[in-house]
Amino acid sequence: MKFNMSIEDNFASFIDDKSGVAVFVDSFDNEEFEVRIGTVTESQKTGSITATTTKELNEKLEALYRKHQGGR
Repeated sequence: MKFNMSIEDNFASFIDDKSGVAVFVDSFDNEEFEVRIGTVTESQKTGSITATTTKELNEKLEALYRKHQGGR
């Protein structure tokens, strides 16, 4: 899955077309980002990410997603 969230965004969602897995990200301060993974109708909090750049945010989102998917 490709993540392209900007550090300035307060919310983003990503859906893996192949598996249907959805990732929801939100932030109130654009420094700490709460991540939920599941489906469009049901998701669970998976973790929090702290990032100061867009690149760092997207790298950490990808790492958290891979960890949730069993390291794939």
